[in-house]
Amino acid sequence: MRATNPKSLLGQLLCGTAFALASLFAVTAQAAAPGITGPTFYLSATPAYISQPDGTSIYSWGYGCTSAPSGFVPSASQLQPANGAFCPPMQIPGPTLIVTQGQTVTVNLTNTLPARAGNTSILFPGFAVTATGAPGLLTKEAVPAGTATYTFTASSVGTHAYYSGTQSDLQVEMGLYGAIIVLPGTSANTGPCSNTPNDTARGHDFGSGVVETDFRLAPSHAAFDHAAACYDREYLFQFSELDPKIHRAAEAIALCVAATGVPCPPNMNAVETEPYSPAYFMINGRSMPDNMDPNYAVQYPRQPYNGNPHMHPGELTLVRIIGQGRWQHPFHEHGNHVRVLARDGNLLLSKTDATKLSGPLLFTTTTTPGQAMDGIFLWTGKGLNWDVFGHGYDGDSTPCAPDANGYHSVPTDPNYYEWCGDHGKALESRPFGQVGSGGPVTLPDPNIVANGPWYAGSPYLGGEAMVRAVGSTPIPPSGTVANSPTDEAGFAFMWHSHNEREITTNNIFPGGMLMMMLVDPRAFVIDESK
Repeated sequence: MRATNPKSLLGQLLCGTAFALASLFAVTAQAAAPGITGPTFYLSATPAYISQPDGTSIYSWGYGCTSAPSGFVPSASQLQPANGAFCPPMQIPGPTLIVTQGQTVTVNLTNTLPARAGNTSILFPGFAVTATGAPGLLTKEAVPAGTATYTFTASSVGTHAYYSGTQSDLQVEMGLYGAIIVLPGTSANTGPCSNTPNDTARGHDFGSGVVETDFRLAPSHAAFDHAAACYDREYLFQFSELDPKIHRAAEAIALCVAATGVPCPPNMNAVETEPYSPAYFMINGRSMPDNMDPNYAVQYPRQPYNGNPHMHPGELTLVRIIGQGRWQHPFHEHGNHVRVLARDGNLLLSKTDATKLSGPLLFTTTTTPGQAMDGIFLWTGKGLNWDVFGHGYDGDSTPCAPDANGYHSVPTDPNYYEWCGDHGKALESRPFGQVGSGGPVTLPDPNIVANGPWYAGSPYLGGEAMVRAVGSTPIPPSGTVANSPTDEAGFAFMWHSHNEREITTNNIFPGGMLMMMLVDPRAFVIDESK
């Protein structure tokens, strides 16, 4: 692993725990589900190299943009200049295509793969596609240096996969896959989620002086045109694995120069895709810790999307999940189960009451190759049996007014959605100290990295949570004081594959399919533009 990357150390510190308390310096939330807008897209299939945290550059193929897209989401005005969006000719995964229900979508694909790779194509499962191009087994194909066009109506709302339909055992492995998100056609004024309590909370200043910007893709604030599909934040996760042996074999053929008496293979048929032995396991084209860097980070010119979910207590977080590789991956979201909304755009509703969801609560969201899933994740602190907001023993007398479900019901309070059953319960049997004196838990020495700058200094998410996290001892050689009160100080939960091999990078732990989910106090503004 890269010794200079502090996130590598973070992984080592946290991987052995169900959850930990973390202050992640300047690591902040990123634009949640970035992509490009249509409904007409101009894509290419192109070779390039992607990077891994062990320093390896891997020859790959990916979809990208042949020209500037019609727009980015978030828009350029929402993104900070340092993290300006880009769509290169090749990226892994391919550009996330964001369209609206009922639109006629046109995707023009130009084949700029090496000639020995042969034809290529795109499949859009779940849509009735009309295609032009060379005849192929599953769809029309783009010949080398040629173009194929795919047209369909965005009839199925939700998250969907797209991927190559040509020599798929090789081309999908090489990186030819991506996501398409179809948003419901309802507007913010007519949708089922307008003026919900969580929207009121989002529009409230909890003392920071800043009101959070809304980065939800759906203007109706619902993943589907249904009240049970309301959400407050969203993240897209595409899971895939990579066998470097296959990539090296394809690279050798693509770059082969014939020698006297030794001709080059005419195509990729000599590449053996079995037995399959992946060594890299990726979320959105990156392995941990790279997936915690910002979207569009300049150090990943071919891997623009990250995996770094953030939320406040009580927020309904929409997770869009796609299995893009050849293996199933038992991915576990610490902190709560995920309630499934839909699979491949099919909303799961009760047969007897269409107002209610019937999707299961999943302990692991097993990613089936080619299948997409939309689900809701919620974290409230319920079940911990202590007051995560620290009420009652630090001078804070904020009440807890339970709604019908037992949660605090005032959206403009910093403890909105607190589980009232645990209100005032101390974490310690005999809590001591006030905020100003470092209590009720003793702040560690920030020079001790294992429990210093990576520890928030407080196990609480109340309005003063960031103040509690202030350190005092400067860290040499920079003299930085750990845990600045303006930095993030929340709960960090591992989200990771339950297949232990898959949380390694080329057999180095930690890595692979692992990321951190951060629960932040409402006083901390989650700025998803950075």
